[in-house]
Amino acid sequence: MFGTVGVGICYDIRFPEMALLLTKERDVSMICLPGAFNMTTGPAHWELLQRARAVDCQAYVLTASPARATDEMLEKVKKEGKFPPYTAWGHSTAVNPWGEVIGTCNEGEAIVEVEIDMRKSKEMKTNIPTALQKRSDLYKVDVEA
Repeated sequence: MFGTVGVGICYDIRFPEMALLLTKERDVSMICLPGAFNMTTGPAHWELLQRARAVDCQAYVLTASPARATDEMLEKVKKEGKFPPYTAWGHSTAVNPWGEVIGTCNEGEAIVEVEIDMRKSKEMKTNIPTALQKRSDLYKVDVEA
């Protein structure tokens, strides 16, 4: 079974609105996001945000991240008097529509290979139809100064 794939870039993963719009307007079954979180935001947010977007959208979320520079690479550029490369967190990952990590790697060079069943996204949207149940007309923010 085929499905519609949405694409974003690194920082887009922080905004549920973008992913939800892809779901509402394009009925995506998968969202692909290349990203390069650093050594501070990576451990804290990388997997968390992927799992959140998968659950929000009831879609697969696939991320690709550059591998982290090895110690040998860092020594080489240091000796050559060059700036060290950006230190990425790595950890390319695949998350299913239930929010489960179904494939990941560490910070090194790797390929994440997973089996994708696009029917799972459709099943989630049928069994838990949050897109149909959203009632933005019921919400109001009242602020008094």
